[in-house]
Amino acid sequence: MTPAEYHLHLPDTISCGAVFSSPHSGRDYPSSFLKDSLLDAVTIRSSEDAFVDQLFMSAIDNGAPLLAASAPRAFVDLNRNADELDPAVVDGVHLVGSNPRISSGLGVIPRVVSEGRAVMQGKISVDDAKDRLDRFYHPYHAQLRELMDTSRAAFGKVLLIDCHSMPREALTNVSGRFGRMPEIVLGDRFGSSCEGAFVDEIEAALDDAGFRVARNTPFAGAHITQAYGRPSLGQSCLQIEVDRSLYLDEKNVVKTEQFDEIRLRLAGVVATICELTRWPTQLAAE
Repeated sequence: MTPAEYHLHLPDTISCGAVFSSPHSGRDYPSSFLKDSLLDAVTIRSSEDAFVDQLFMSAIDNGAPLLAASAPRAFVDLNRNADELDPAVVDGVHLVGSNPRISSGLGVIPRVVSEGRAVMQGKISVDDAKDRLDRFYHPYHAQLRELMDTSRAAFGKVLLIDCHSMPREALTNVSGRFGRMPEIVLGDRFGSSCEGAFVDEIEAALDDAGFRVARNTPFAGAHITQAYGRPSLGQSCLQIEVDRSLYLDEKNVVKTEQFDEIRLRLAGVVATICELTRWPTQLAAE
């Protein structure tokens, strides 16, 4: 099976300046990749943001597009810079400088999944790495840029919501408001990737939906927030990380009975985000 480049979900009419992106929810595993992997079909999914695209799918009902990965994170990580190639994974590549993501095995072609488990033995060629980027990475980012450019042209500015999930274990030593473990972490790169008013409003909406919220710890945002968050240019980006244990059996990567409840609670937050960005179109303003 060869996955599609990505999955683009569009409303009948784009009526707001929000764009939703789910770069780690891809679950279309190439059969040859699974065959060569050291991991079984469940373990290899441990770094996947399983079903996050479905959690935020109500975006299209509120007039916003949602772009979701098809290829899985273990195959190619769309939330990395394209040049973050790991010499331990790609033959003939040399590391220049220090890069903690590559050092930990989490480059654009990952060496490991969660808990440091190796994806495969040996290396792939530079041509194979380039093929993955050409087939999945570059088309995804080209489409994301097009969606953002279109919305910014129509509404004067754009808000990208970068949708993710985080393993429960990542929150073990994290305390949010009132010292309680957060259920959702908002990442705006400590104020540099998103207008503060958006972050405040979205945090308030999450509070109203009954979620415990923290900011920037332990996840402040990675490549997508860094590359696309330009508030001074009318282009904000906010990463939303949802605790997987709220809706997922993490060991078996299956939805729990709470999935629909969490999806509905998030749907109210999504509706608020879309209302926040329902700005007059530039054509009308002129």
